[in-house]
Amino acid sequence: MALLFHSTNGQSPAVNLREALLLGLAPDRGLYLPERFPKLSFEEMAAFAKLPYHEIAFRVLSKFTEDIIPDADLSAMCRSAYNFPVPLEIVNVRVFLMRLDQGPTASFKDFAAQMMARMFGRFLKEDGRQVTILTATSGDTGAAVAHAFHKIPGVRVIVLFPAAEVSESQRKLMTVLKDNVRTVAVDGKFDDCQAMVKQAFADPALKHIPLSSANSINIGRLLPQSVYYFYAASRVAQAGEPVVFSIPSGNFGDMMGAVVAREMGLPVRKIIASVNDNDAFPKFLASGSYEKISPSRNSLSNAMNVGHPSNLARLVAVYGGQMDETGQLIKLPYLNAMRRDVFSTSISDARTVSGVREFWNNFQLLLEPHGAVAWQGFQDWTAVEPLGNSPAVLVETANPAKFPEEVEKVVGWAPDVPTNMLASLRLPEDFDRMDAEYSTFRDYLIERHKG
Repeated sequence: MALLFHSTNGQSPAVNLREALLLGLAPDRGLYLPERFPKLSFEEMAAFAKLPYHEIAFRVLSKFTEDIIPDADLSAMCRSAYNFPVPLEIVNVRVFLMRLDQGPTASFKDFAAQMMARMFGRFLKEDGRQVTILTATSGDTGAAVAHAFHKIPGVRVIVLFPAAEVSESQRKLMTVLKDNVRTVAVDGKFDDCQAMVKQAFADPALKHIPLSSANSINIGRLLPQSVYYFYAASRVAQAGEPVVFSIPSGNFGDMMGAVVAREMGLPVRKIIASVNDNDAFPKFLASGSYEKISPSRNSLSNAMNVGHPSNLARLVAVYGGQMDETGQLIKLPYLNAMRRDVFSTSISDARTVSGVREFWNNFQLLLEPHGAVAWQGFQDWTAVEPLGNSPAVLVETANPAKFPEEVEKVVGWAPDVPTNMLASLRLPEDFDRMDAEYSTFRDYLIERHKG
């Protein structure tokens, strides 16, 4: 029987993966989580050490797709989605850097978007349906979603991004696409874009438009993102050996991928959720009192400029609590257990810059701002809890070439632009602009869906 997914708000019926994926947000505005996390055995995980990435992806994701996608079809989807490398570079004896920047848009978001697009395309074709995907992006999500869903039959994509808070390369990777993709520069913050998307889902005036999302509010984002934690552990740890993961965290989708992997049985010693100046979560973890940051603070690690991480509702739910979409704590989670498993720290722009410099000078490895936040967060954690002999993986979420000016200021030279970015950077841009008023966005959607 197919695994069911329930809403974190608890007011919507449970649905299977197909419906959770196509809906994106639950009708009660909550986020979908599996009613139970399927488990991988010790033997299954031990076998990963000799398997390529796409095969590990198949074996992990098949735990969620039973009775939804035949195994042979899922295997083929994984093989076509993951045709790029996942480098693990040695920092020192037991510390590694996992570069998730080798996909089509040089961002970790490619890992989820490429698989989601294949699933969406399959389900829509089977049902003879069409859907409009609304996505808010603080940097990399929009490009990854736009490229993955470009020309997928039955799908329209509308991406909202904060006009002044994405890098030029991040913007161009999504604004050069046409056909079924449209991008909109919003005169506001990422949180404004995200709020507009969420409000659209709950707006009766848009009920005639079939809407879905490819943000990390969609469970289809988190499940593929759990795979690279299994992959990393299989390469850096002995079977059954707990691993430390330091993850740059904004909307907390990447971090929740690690939580999903852990709940499925992956031995994890600690998850380090490193944030920038948007420090609502580390303050919550320390005090038990949650206060979102509005407006969000603008930092060098721009993809993490999130004042209220949507996925915090999922993390709270995993630890027995409940948080609604506005950030209101309805039931406090088990904070002691959360503190045992998760460490969080806020990294300033000054420390981000010094992290890029220090990493290059000490290890001759190049980071961009988000990876530097992960490195400095790891340093903060080891100051209070020594690593010992545990393997640790730092997560680098984007290619340094996406931030050439910031990197060049620190190390004195601009990083090489990967070939998968060059073509987009040379094409003409075409995008819309609007203010941050929801009514403007609603009218825009209605106008684009006439006829």
